[in-house]
Amino acid sequence: MTTDTRPLARTVALVAGGTRGGGRGIAVELGAAGATVYVTGRSSGAGRSDLDRPETIEDTAKRITAAGGRGIAVRTDHSRPEEVRALVDRIAAEQDGRLDVLVNSVWGGDPLTDWEHPLWEQDLETGLRLLRQAVETHVITSRFALPLMVARGSGLVVEVTDGNTARYRGSFFYDLAKSAVIRLAFAQAAELRPHGVAAVAITPGFLRSEAMLDHFGVTEATWRDGVAQDPDFAHSESPAYLGRAVAALAADPQVMAKSGRALATWGLYGEYGFTDADGTRPDFAAHWAKSLEAEHGPLGDPL
Repeated sequence: MTTDTRPLARTVALVAGGTRGGGRGIAVELGAAGATVYVTGRSSGAGRSDLDRPETIEDTAKRITAAGGRGIAVRTDHSRPEEVRALVDRIAAEQDGRLDVLVNSVWGGDPLTDWEHPLWEQDLETGLRLLRQAVETHVITSRFALPLMVARGSGLVVEVTDGNTARYRGSFFYDLAKSAVIRLAFAQAAELRPHGVAAVAITPGFLRSEAMLDHFGVTEATWRDGVAQDPDFAHSESPAYLGRAVAALAADPQVMAKSGRALATWGLYGEYGFTDADGTRPDFAAHWAKSLEAEHGPLGDPL
């Protein structure tokens, strides 16, 4: 990775679903690399989404600016095409038609995921709502944002997923959503390649999102206290790790060589040299192979 501390100083990015978790980590690290970042979501100072969590897009925007970039919060429901169209029109007007990086990180599916029942015992409307929230939002956002990249003949689309293998993820609709997002990256890569625009999917390992920290009753400062409840948590990673992976991809002039691939933080840190916020280099795939494969089987080959 370039030694320039602000390799993305001329970059305009849109992080859809940047209120919290991996999306927030990506937005902030793009800002740390110098980018102007439009960060969107449904949770703002004007009101919470149905997830009813305290994180807001305005707070993410402040963190982007504090990191060295320029954060611009725009409250957007990405399931509503008219709102996404207005968002992209605003970016085009304010940035002279420029958009260099699109990150599709909309999720919000945790309360909709049924980990206990097979498909035929699940509530159908809840499952379909998960798919609309986690897949249709990505399609809608790309539909309106991609023309800006195509017009410039450059850019990077990042689809955020969970896992980069064909391994079943434990719940029908969850697995379908996360697998579909990988296919979105593959399909966009095929259509965008003639226009000089790259598209990839990327997964973190065991992510220390705000919700996960709450689950263990810890903070980012005290997260190691959660290891007593789950030894695998010792191999977790902060959202900054995922963010630094995406920032490295965005700054890579040869990123087209990776277009269409499903990538992971553990496969990129060695290539680009980034670390997590605490200086470590978590590698969940290596941990799985050493400690979990005997019980749970191989993690699976990358897609």
